[in-house]
Amino acid sequence: MPTTHTVEVGWQLPRSPRSAGRARALLRKQLAMWEVEHEVADTAELLLSELVANSIRHARTPAGRHIGVRLARYDGMLGVEVADANHRRPEPRSAAVDDEGGRGLVLVVALAERWGCCPRRHGIGKSVWAELKMG
Repeated sequence: MPTTHTVEVGWQLPRSPRSAGRARALLRKQLAMWEVEHEVADTAELLLSELVANSIRHARTPAGRHIGVRLARYDGMLGVEVADANHRRPEPRSAAVDDEGGRGLVLVVALAERWGCCPRRHGIGKSVWAELKMG
């Protein structure tokens, strides 16, 4: 996520299905403290939830590894980022009508102002991020 003046917060969460709910709760609390508009907060929650779920479902990292979650505010933008220990870059795919999954990254692409994937800032793996305009 590009930055000039940045305010950010981050957490390490276990690579567990429960972490998506924990990430959403942490995001909601932080965005309330930052007084982010409800519509932006709702979209950020959906983006973060999809990124965390994708990391848990597809990263195939060794047991005991954590995922990193980061929120950042800068230049009228809100960034959400999820980092894991897998180098494989996610690719949006077309899901069939009866597929139970496969739409997470498509939602991210549709809802985010911008999104991307880059090597993890500290350590092994990658970070997947998405940005929203804050108003």
